[in-house]
Amino acid sequence: MEKTEKIWHNGRLIAWDDAQIHVLSHVVHYGSSVFEGLRCYELPQGPALFRPHEHIQRLLDSAKIYRMEVPYTREQMVQAMAELIAANGVWPCYVRPIALRGYGELGVIPFKCPVDVYIANFSWGKYLAEAEHGVDVCVSSWTRLGPNTLPSMAKAAANYMNSQLIKMDAMLNGYAEGIALDTQGYVSEGSGENLFVVRNGSLYTPPLGNSVLPGITRDAVIRLAKDHCIPVVEQIVPRELLYIADELFFTGTAAEVTAIRSVDKIVVGKGTTGPITRTLQKDFFAIVEGTAEDKYHWLTPVPVRASQEQPVGA
Repeated sequence: MEKTEKIWHNGRLIAWDDAQIHVLSHVVHYGSSVFEGLRCYELPQGPALFRPHEHIQRLLDSAKIYRMEVPYTREQMVQAMAELIAANGVWPCYVRPIALRGYGELGVIPFKCPVDVYIANFSWGKYLAEAEHGVDVCVSSWTRLGPNTLPSMAKAAANYMNSQLIKMDAMLNGYAEGIALDTQGYVSEGSGENLFVVRNGSLYTPPLGNSVLPGITRDAVIRLAKDHCIPVVEQIVPRELLYIADELFFTGTAAEVTAIRSVDKIVVGKGTTGPITRTLQKDFFAIVEGTAEDKYHWLTPVPVRASQEQPVGA
């Protein structure tokens, strides 16, 4: 990870190396944090955050599910992200806001532990190697979280212990990523990505009830597909549909729109990025790179000084 100069903490900018917590903080022992991940893209007119209001709203929703009172509004946190990016002068970049239960009392009950909010940004490229040509994945031996256990609609740190198992299992067996099934054996999602299936010209994706995080990029791709009059169906997806799909792709902040080349060593379609995936990729990147109209107002500009127009590392 490439360090930047500042991190935003509870309303002020502090040095990167000063962003530390106590070993007995509640979050260390019980995974009690909610977080987001979003990208700031470099456009011809300057840096811009991708759908920051939606990301922060999801963070606040996640916190509400876990009875965490975040002491900042959505607008304040969006402004804080822009302030941080401008202060560090680093973009394009990944942005990580997190709200965590800090140092107070050690025990499962968290109510006497303060809620601390941090935001960091740093350079980050492609999440999945060979993403341009499609990735080879497997169906994981690990199942996604069951209903009424850990809430899948919350982007909570504890949920990602399950994601770690899925990802490690896949990588140690030579795959780029794993696809998890839900507790009923139906397709859920990747370790950190939503999943789309193309079959006979229609787009299929598992509904939220299949232990799926409500992805911000997932929603964007659904809107882009409808622009092309591509039918989008949210329905239960059986495992075997993965093997006979015409195309498959992941979506997410990290993965963006990434084609899947094979599943369990069964080639998807012709083994290349298919035409529908390619169309949606093209539309998505045209918007986030500033070469097409931002007709959905997904991009929030980051105000920077004229002397900062050339980002660090460019």
